[in-house]
Amino acid sequence: MPTTLADADAAISALWPVSSAEHWDAVGLVAGDPASEVRAIHLAVDAVPDTVDETLEFGAQLLLTHHPLLLRGVTSVAEDRYKGVVLGRLIRGGSALIAAHTNADIVVRGTSAVLAERLGLRDARPIEVAADPDIGLGRIGHLESATSLGALARSLADLLPATAQGVRVAGDYDHLVTTVALCAGAGDSLLGNPSVVAADVYITSDLRHHPASEARERARLGRGPSLIDISHWASEWLWLDVAAEQLRAALPGVIVTVSELRTDPWDFAVV
Repeated sequence: MPTTLADADAAISALWPVSSAEHWDAVGLVAGDPASEVRAIHLAVDAVPDTVDETLEFGAQLLLTHHPLLLRGVTSVAEDRYKGVVLGRLIRGGSALIAAHTNADIVVRGTSAVLAERLGLRDARPIEVAADPDIGLGRIGHLESATSLGALARSLADLLPATAQGVRVAGDYDHLVTTVALCAGAGDSLLGNPSVVAADVYITSDLRHHPASEARERARLGRGPSLIDISHWASEWLWLDVAAEQLRAALPGVIVTVSELRTDPWDFAVV
């Protein structure tokens, strides 16, 4: 029996339950006929025209993205705007669209868990725990051995795909780090969490000036962690390989590929 879009959607929901997404999120099936056949799935962080074109070039019948295309309400999908272009090209090309966002952040092998694993954190656990103690937002754990803040930042630069932003750091280069808190994607909402405050460093993305400035000054008083700000896209891109592996196991016979296109919004930096 061929795999249908409904089968793929069910497998995706089993791995990353829609019911566990944040109330404000917009996950699940966005476009496509549930009865249509799916022979190949392409994974990307963002649904943008470039990743759509890549999906169609690869002959995939489904684009699975981390970021929802329709997170904010729209009143038109006319193709003089990019969301209309994305949906129009997918529909004409016979490809569906599904998003797994906050429901893919909190699971045991979610975005933050993958980043923690790649950094080699031991005994990593969620910062904000859900009903299941292994599930929740962010991760906190310990490095195998203490390292300097500068060396940790260099490790992140080597681990993550290159972006114009690079890796930004607030703190003393030689500050010794053992306990690491992190949240893949935008995580300034966790800056005041007691586990984050008690950590040696907090790694996340999209830190705004005022929250970052306040956190930095608290750290200088010995009341909070150093900060490492990494690309939002890069921090979540690492998860795609793990997600692809899980989908291949859940949907035998379906080809699963991962986009290597950089969809980080920044093209270059002048310093």
